[in-house]
Amino acid sequence: MRKLTKRDRDTEIYYNQSNDPMQIRTNDPKLIQKLNALAADFPELCKLIEEDELCGSYFEVDKRRVSIHVTRPYSEERRQKQSQWAKENGLRGDSRKC
Repeated sequence: MRKLTKRDRDTEIYYNQSNDPMQIRTNDPKLIQKLNALAADFPELCKLIEEDELCGSYFEVDKRRVSIHVTRPYSEERRQKQSQWAKENGLRGDSRKC
């Protein structure tokens, strides 16, 4: 079995507005890990349906457990205000700071 490149790792989400669960097919190892953990803890909300030969997994997930968040880009003014606030409050993103 060959290892997939990041470009080859895709995710397909099948959603409709009925009450049926949504289906997610993915080759993304991090998403598979999250969905497997959800399925282990809450089998009534998420279940693994099948795995394929290309490291992909197919899940059925309760629609209320998935959200897609779309954001608009921040204005330069907002970015500057947030940067100034972070500097004043000691949030510099410095990994050496504990």
